[in-house]
Amino acid sequence: MNIQAYIESGIIETYVLGLASPSESAEFEQLCAQYPELVAARRRFEEGLEKHASTHAVQPPVGVKVKILEAIALNPPKIVTMQNENKKGSSGFTSLLAAACVLLVVGLVWMVYQSRETKAQNAELQRTNVALNERLNSTDSVLKQIIAETSVVKDPNNIVVNMVGTKAAPQSSANVYWDSTSTNVYLVVKNMPVLPNDQQYQLWALIDGKPKDLGVFDATKNKMILKMKNTQKAQAFAITIEKQGGSPSPTLQKMQSMGKTLQTQ
Repeated sequence: MNIQAYIESGIIETYVLGLASPSESAEFEQLCAQYPELVAARRRFEEGLEKHASTHAVQPPVGVKVKILEAIALNPPKIVTMQNENKKGSSGFTSLLAAACVLLVVGLVWMVYQSRETKAQNAELQRTNVALNERLNSTDSVLKQIIAETSVVKDPNNIVVNMVGTKAAPQSSANVYWDSTSTNVYLVVKNMPVLPNDQQYQLWALIDGKPKDLGVFDATKNKMILKMKNTQKAQAFAITIEKQGGSPSPTLQKMQSMGKTLQTQ
């Protein structure tokens, strides 16, 4: 018998993997007793399988082993005894089958873990996308504000009132852009300290010695333009510190800045 041709026919792989028919298995075992080279070839194939399984084993994440053991403890498997038709030389295949089952379980657990990781990554990408959109919207809002400020500053109909700090607040400063025709009033805060939450700045127009409320504002948007209430007349503008929401009359002791319009009445 040409034993080399028999080895190359694939019978070893078929036998070791449990795919051979009973007659093929019986013939293979008989020939193993006659030809040592057939036994050596079978051993090489079995060792190759073990090496391949070891080389390509996937290291599961920390904690997977504990979770598998806990799952087995909660749901113990039923053990079914099976008759082994191929008793001779079957211990190696049984070991390989057991190792393959373990790798299959670990692989399935790893796939579940990877699926959860992918979901977590997708959730993180969604959060990042939301944050980027918020930044984009914020940047767009700032850009629109700058464009509006530029158009106001360049409007030839506007009177620019430079408001300087008082003795109580020498560092405070702001500019009022006022169009007496359209009555629009815009305020650009240049230097105003941030106030406590229960206080706000309030802009006033002084008309014939009487104050007119032009609205409250916070100093959180320095150098950004603020649209205030309109007024058609004003000999001066002033800023005071008032309670949250504003006051019906200015607290002169807390006047921060003031500027005259030089408007002729």
